Amino acid sequence: MSSSASEAGRRAGESALDPVVAARLKRDPAGLVPAIAQQYDTGEVLMLGWMDDEALHRTLTTGRCTYWSRSRQEYWVKGETSGHQQWVKSVALDCDGDTVLVQVDQVGAACHTGDRTCFDAARLGAVTGDRAGAGSAGAASA
Repeated sequence: MSSSASEAGRRAGESALDPVVAARLKRDPAGLVPAIAQQYDTGEVLMLGWMDDEALHRTLTTGRCTYWSRSRQEYWVKGETSGHQQWVKSVALDCDGDTVLVQVDQVGAACHTGDRTCFDAARLGAVTGDRAGAGSAGAASA
């Protein structure tokens, strides 16, 4: 399917996604939901991609992660050209239906930069918290 045909089908809602699943999704104005890819056995967060109904349907039915590329305006199967595939182990919606969690077995790098994850770059400077002693303070203010 060409990207323009894909876009037309996507906007028209022509997807074979189970209507029960589709009814639970809360999409952005472009019809997309964020999809977090997580390594199934370690819990490592790999990347964030975007899915519409058709991409989610393909992910649920092929065993491979399919995303909607906002920049290229077409579907892409992770690893189709790079060889860095994502093999689906489980798929879940969050409690609000506005985010998909796909647990995968990642082959090679998940990030287009060649890093294992898209979150391997330099960490931001952040004050970190410690919950030691927080229980008593939280109880007093509750």
